[in-house]
Formats: sequence, C-alpha cells, structure tokens
Amino acid sequence: MEDRQSILREAAERAGVYLEGVDARTVAPTAEAIARLHQLGGDLPLDGENAGLVLRLLDEVGSPATVANAGGRYFGFVNGGAIPAALGANVLAAAWDQNAALRVMSPVAAVLEEISLGWLVGVLGLPETCGGAFVTGATMANFACLAAARHALLARAGWDVEANGLFGAPPITVVVGEQAHASMKKALALLGLGRERVQVVAADEQGRMIASELPRISGPTIVCIQAGNVNSGAFDPAWEICRKKEDAWVHVDGAFGLWAAASPLRAHLAAGLGDADSWATDAHKWLNVPYDSGLAFTRDAHALRVAMSVTDAAYLTPGEQREPMHYTPESSRRARGIEVWAALRSLGRNGLANMIEQTCRHAVRFAEGLAAAGYAVLNDVVLNQVLVSFGPRTPEVIRRVQQDGTCWCGSTVWRGRPAMRISVSSWKTTEEDVTRSLEAIVRIARVTNRELD
Repeated sequence: MEDRQSILREAAERAGVYLEGVDARTVAPTAEAIARLHQLGGDLPLDGENAGLVLRLLDEVGSPATVANAGGRYFGFVNGGAIPAALGANVLAAAWDQNAALRVMSPVAAVLEEISLGWLVGVLGLPETCGGAFVTGATMANFACLAAARHALLARAGWDVEANGLFGAPPITVVVGEQAHASMKKALALLGLGRERVQVVAADEQGRMIASELPRISGPTIVCIQAGNVNSGAFDPAWEICRKKEDAWVHVDGAFGLWAAASPLRAHLAAGLGDADSWATDAHKWLNVPYDSGLAFTRDAHALRVAMSVTDAAYLTPGEQREPMHYTPESSRRARGIEVWAALRSLGRNGLANMIEQTCRHAVRFAEGLAAAGYAVLNDVVLNQVLVSFGPRTPEVIRRVQQDGTCWCGSTVWRGRPAMRISVSSWKTTEEDVTRSLEAIVRIARVTNRELD
C-alpha cells in the first residue's frame, strides 16, 4: 500500500488547485469534459492500480466534469457551498472514518452530535426539550419526523405501529398545502401514508397555505406546512395554523427556510414555527456544510426515539447516555455532526445571521436588476429565491444562460408560467458575482428576444 501521507498531501494539493480555479471556469461543465468521463470506465482491472495514478485520473478527468457549486455563481438549486471550517472538518472526519451509530463506536461523534443539536435548537428557535437526529437530507428528515408523528398519534389511539404495522391501524388524516414539496410526498409514501391520500389546502399567489381553508381536525391528523417555498421562498402562516391544530401533529418542512429564524432581520418570517411538533431542515443548504447533512427535530423526543429505535440485536448494547442510532433511520452512518459543529463554532450566531442576510441581499439585487431591465419578477422576494419571466422566450433564455457558463440558474413553472429560478445560498457569492451574473442574464435575454422575434 502506498504511503498514506503522500496520498493525503496530493489529494489536498489537488483539492486546493480545484477550489482556487473554480470561479474562473464555467459553472456547468463543458460538453467536452462530460464526454471524457468514459475514461473512468472500461473493464475493472484484474490487478489494483497505483493509488497516486487513480487519484490523478479522478482529478484530471473528474474535476472538469463537476458543477461548480463550490464557487460563487451557482444559483440553480438551494445548494450551499462549504465554508472553510466545515470543509476542513469534513477532511478530518474522512480520515477519522467514524461510524456514528453508537457512542462506544465513536465517543467524539456522539458528543459533537449532542453539542450541535443543542446549538441548533437555540439558533432555530425550537423548544429546548427537542429530540434531534442527523440524516442525509430533507427527504429523510421529513421521513423521520413523520414517523415520530405516526407513532405518537397511533399510540394515543391505542395502536403500536412499530410492532403491528399499519394493517388494521386507525386511519391517519394527512393535510398538506397545495405547494407541498415533492420530498414531503415521497416521505409520506415511504411511511405507508400515501402520496395521494392527503387533503390538500389551497395556497395564495405566493404559495402560502391559506389557513382559513384548513379542514376540521378530527381523529389522528398530521398537518404538514412549509417554511420557505422552494420557488417563491414564502412561508405558510405557522402561527395561525398551529393555533387551530387542536390534537393534530404539525410538521414543518423547513429544508432551507427554517434558517431564517437565525437572522434577526428574517426571524419574523418564522413566527409561530416553534409552536409546531416537528421540523425538518438541511445543513448542506444554508449552513453551508458539505453534502450530505439533513436534520430532524421533534418536540416529543421520546416519539422520535421509539419510531427509530433498533431492537432485538443483542450485540448492540446501548449505554445509559443518548445513542445516535436510536434517533435515525440508519444504523451505520457517517458522523455528520462533525462538520455541523465546525460550521457553527466558526460562524457563531452573528456569522450565521450575516451569511443568511448576505444571500438574501444578493437575491434582492437580482430581483431589482432584472426588474429594472424590464423583466417580470413573479414573487415577493422575502428570502433568497427569485422567480423571473422573460416572456415566451423564457425556456430558451434559461438554456442559453446555462450554456454560457457565467452563472447557472434553473427553470421552474410558477402558477402556470415558465420561469427562471434563482436561488442564492452560498457563502462564496459576492457583489461582483451578482453583477457579473446579472449582466450575463440580461445580455442573453436581450439577444435571445432580438434573434427570435
């Protein structure tokens, strides 16, 4: 085996070169770079290859074919970058290679999870008694929270769903907004609650659930609300909904929007969210830690533990303290709390608030610049999301912007209209990045409309 130190040094050098040049390249990889990826395939070698050569091939062929969301001009999805402390912690965590299932497997992973969860509960304005878990992303965070809800509601009705399943169980009514995210519906499907077996509440022009349209709550009920619509950034009226919940379990899909609670200037958007019963969010979005890093929180920590616990395994002896695997869908998993701890420690409350505010200011600049150029901004820019229409040429403008490579913005359909979706989520984005991107978008839109008119 090659010397590990030399491999680690070479990997760090290559990673440094990649990050140093990421802002100078096109945001999307070129067609030529993608075409070269076939060089990574072929027949599996009979004998192993030199680790240094493997690393060189991966870098020389793989790096050019990446999407440059580590830079400052990627606005396609709510993908944060990785702040330096979190990136460094990720590298160290890879060297540690800890299994975060049990405390005895990794005391440091267990302790960092506990510390991070406590800090997160504070900055997100959640109840101090919350239970929490580190998962892959918002889909599994929604899954874990809804599993806890399923347990708690059926336990109240005298049914042990973990032991007996859903066959013959009392029915659970699920209420979602018209703009509920696809990951929420996927989690409902995985839990046997059904994508389509839901009551849908109408949304207003910004995608907010209309609280007055909530159905009458009767029997075991889960009400799913949003903190941060994936298109408009709008928040469902949590205070009004929670006030009407009676015995229902209110779950918040706050994949990125929940982080607004950490900013004094945006916290009003999160008003009432602390009155819910569970919350899902992502750290790889607005906390800007490396992928993957989702978070699940429940007011009733016991419900999460019972829903997720591993039983009937004599060799997995739990200790007296919190055992991470009893709060997550997975048993063996990587120690995601390490990067989250590093990010929070390096940013502090003020740094986190400033990072959120900075990206929101950039979004406002995009909206103002595009509106000044004569294009229709379709949403109230309350957070970091901007929707803009370029008229009937919108899909072609988006295609050309992506091909141009100055920046990368995605496409969506908003209330029946094709739109460009600009999500500003990275700590790396600067005023200059916004200026360059605005100039490119406006230039391309004008040329497209002129050529195709």
